[in-house]
Amino acid sequence: MQNQRSYRVGVLFGGRSGEHEVSLNSARNVMDALAKAGHTVVPLGITPQGHWLTTDNPLALLTGEVESTHNGAITVNGASNNTNNGHDTWALLPHAQADAPLPSIDVIFPVLHGTYGEDGTVQGLLEMANLPYVGCGVLASAVAMDKAVAKQLFAQAGLRQAAYAVVLRRQWQSDPERVMARLETAFPYPIFVKPANLGSSVGVSKVHDRNELAPALDLACRYDRKLVIEQGVPHAREIEVSVLGNDEPLVSTVGEIVPGNEFYDYAAKYLSEASKLIIPAPISAELTAQVQTMAMAAFRAVDGAGLARVDFLLDNESQILYLNEINTMPGFTRHSMYPKLWEASGIPYPELVDRLLTLALEHYDDRLQNCTTRE
Repeated sequence: MQNQRSYRVGVLFGGRSGEHEVSLNSARNVMDALAKAGHTVVPLGITPQGHWLTTDNPLALLTGEVESTHNGAITVNGASNNTNNGHDTWALLPHAQADAPLPSIDVIFPVLHGTYGEDGTVQGLLEMANLPYVGCGVLASAVAMDKAVAKQLFAQAGLRQAAYAVVLRRQWQSDPERVMARLETAFPYPIFVKPANLGSSVGVSKVHDRNELAPALDLACRYDRKLVIEQGVPHAREIEVSVLGNDEPLVSTVGEIVPGNEFYDYAAKYLSEASKLIIPAPISAELTAQVQTMAMAAFRAVDGAGLARVDFLLDNESQILYLNEINTMPGFTRHSMYPKLWEASGIPYPELVDRLLTLALEHYDDRLQNCTTRE
């Protein structure tokens, strides 16, 4: 599956998301790996305000190492056929450097986590611009980002999940007592409160009693209009697996995360050295096979492509496995499970990003077979 040639890869990072900093850390590693694999990297940074940066050093600009002196408009040259011999120039957004149109780009690697990046929005933009890109398409990205919608699809696929409820921000703000009474009737504590559309555990709280419930709902409402409340799994172990591929995906070995905090929150993922990643997970062969089978089913349920990380919760006493969520652009930081699982499965980081480019171009070629005009 490895590429037989090098590509010019536009790496998108940053973005208007609560996971902006995570994206910067992921992008640094991805760009290093692409360079090691022999590809030419074209950095494309997006500020938290949505401004696109294409000249100088966008990563340094976004991390505050240098100051930006540019404003204007950006043009990106997109492939107009599957051989990349012809190009159409597309004006994307009016908030970057006017003096620096980009050279030809073969494929985009959108290392964007969370809203306005992993939720189908940038995927739709890239498809309109006729650019190949790494990862899931518009539908899979949007569905997987919305945990409430994803849970409905997983239920239809017969995948076991913890009990959950959905609360709208407007409902919480207009009648908080009614919402708390509804949740306390439905679930015993502890419960988890999450924004429906976000990742990296941003805005997620573990709630042990009524005193913690209102602050948790307020926090989640800062990030989304729709909240997901989940029943806590007793004696829970955090189990994760990586998926790689398009129509015939591969599933990695299984890993376990032992969080440094009470649960695997943002600090435990990115700020603490106390969390431990155990690969392979110390579980039975039967459970390993169950995790891999369920991960494949979850990936197909959302019509995934390219890559995903699938997360599970295992009740350590009953050995019952629950699907938690699917992440269509998992972290690529030095702490991240996705590349570590593939490395343990025999695919080192540079080869992994190389395969992702091949899958992106394969998915693009498949999309080009669709008729877009009436004949």
